[in-house]
Amino acid sequence: MAGHSKWANIKNKKEKTDAQRGKIFTKIGREIAVAVKEGGGGDPSTNSRLRDVIAKAKANNMPNDNISRSIKKAAGEGEAVNYENVTYEGYGPNGVAIIVDVLTDNRNRTASEIRYIFDRNEGSLGATGCVAWMFDRKGIIVIENNDTIDEDELMMSAIDAGAEDVIEEGEAFEIYTSPTEYSEVLSALEEAGYTFASADIEMIPQNTVQLNEEQAQTVMNLIDMMEDNDDVQNIYNNAEMPEGFQA
Repeated sequence: MAGHSKWANIKNKKEKTDAQRGKIFTKIGREIAVAVKEGGGGDPSTNSRLRDVIAKAKANNMPNDNISRSIKKAAGEGEAVNYENVTYEGYGPNGVAIIVDVLTDNRNRTASEIRYIFDRNEGSLGATGCVAWMFDRKGIIVIENNDTIDEDELMMSAIDAGAEDVIEEGEAFEIYTSPTEYSEVLSALEEAGYTFASADIEMIPQNTVQLNEEQAQTVMNLIDMMEDNDDVQNIYNNAEMPEGFQA
């Protein structure tokens, strides 16, 4: 996890996130639909996958009404769109490894669009597995640091629930878990009253590629274009942006 700071990424993207909140809600709505269909219905108390997506939705400030509507729509008898999980891998500019998770109802269309975005931004779409070996799949929960949080108490609660590590990042705490323990740790911290800045299972780079300002901007151009694609749910990379970089 050298050079990787989830909190730094959150801060860097906050203004952009505020401007694109509607698009983010739409993407989370897709995740809710898949969770309801594949996880066992619309009750988060019995559907752990749905419970995890709801936690992600709340971390992104998605209103409860939006969450409820998405669940009811997914659990209803109407014409539902069948989304397929697909992962693409490749290299961006400056040798940065990139993984793109999508939910699509048209695999051929999405593959063509993802390839175009890589090509347009000095990157290349690769074969499955070409960069995944550089990453570890981890649950990561970020809690903003404020005067009300006792670090020792948080660390004890997280470790007791099954977390692997708790890292203090100055303005936030980053809690890392195995994918299998993620739901249990998330539930325990939620029950303890903690509010999440973000919560998800992600691909964490084992090592990073240090970039200067100009190189960082070329990578962000690719990431921004990916994020604008409606099918793209998550983008992971091993770029280490220069301190203070603002896209």
